[in-house]
Amino acid sequence: MKVLAGNSNPALAAQIADYLGVRLTNASVKRFADEEVYVEIHENVRGEDAFVVQSTSFPANDHLLELLICVDALRRASARRITAVLPYFGYARQDRKTGGRTPISAKLVANLIEKAGADRVLTVDLHAGQIQGFFDIPTDNLYGGPVLVSDIKDNLGDRDLMVVSPDVGGVVRARYFAKRLDADLAIVDKRREQAGVSEVMNVIGDVDGRHCIIVDDIVDSAGTLCNAATALLDRGALSVSAYVSHGVLSGGAVKRVSESSLESLVVTDSIRATAEVENEPKIRQVPIASLLAEAIKRISTETSVSSLFD
Repeated sequence: MKVLAGNSNPALAAQIADYLGVRLTNASVKRFADEEVYVEIHENVRGEDAFVVQSTSFPANDHLLELLICVDALRRASARRITAVLPYFGYARQDRKTGGRTPISAKLVANLIEKAGADRVLTVDLHAGQIQGFFDIPTDNLYGGPVLVSDIKDNLGDRDLMVVSPDVGGVVRARYFAKRLDADLAIVDKRREQAGVSEVMNVIGDVDGRHCIIVDDIVDSAGTLCNAATALLDRGALSVSAYVSHGVLSGGAVKRVSESSLESLVVTDSIRATAEVENEPKIRQVPIASLLAEAIKRISTETSVSSLFD
């Protein structure tokens, strides 16, 4: 087995390799003077089961191109099988036409990964499960829920909890959390006038006197979370925390969380934390290296990945 790390999240890749008891593949993933990506693998990978660990997080286009070139380098070096491991799959929010003359970028990215030479894909909490169908190669979509549920039990298990979905589309995810926490479920009725801008309209469910936990797959601008937290507290919630799989946290998101009525925001380390995130006491990361490493081991040994969640 070979585990190759791109530049998007080298710490996570190192933790995965540690868990598997292997060392990271000796390779250079760097830039020419004009910022072209250059990849060189410094050891033999012929006939190996190769895994490229690379989130397509900010800067998304650079990291995506790094992934494609790493896969191409492995293919041309005669790796037996290449798995693209994307802890965070960028462009997933563009999974359908939202209007006239708009792209379906998630499908385009899936095509690029396949054409580069990947034999399979491993990712965590796709924005929409049907994106698996955009690939014509085997695709495993892991669930970060068990990791986050465990953290909730450890830190908030003594409270009277209410799980909240920030929109109607996230109800299935919220129901998963509510079932495992033996908690009730509420829904925020939200209208989004344009990308990145949302307005809370109503809260479905009685949150009065409850400790609310908002669960979602991606937090980007954090506008939805902060608006939802305010709406829940206005309706009598005692506290509001948020548990989210992928902390994109772009632009002024960290400042927005800091100034919001959220008690805490917990995200996985699928995306490398910036210095701003690390220095914000309200935001905390939980590790998912063991989840990804266990899935990689099962793929390599041809055993069941889905049984991880039984």
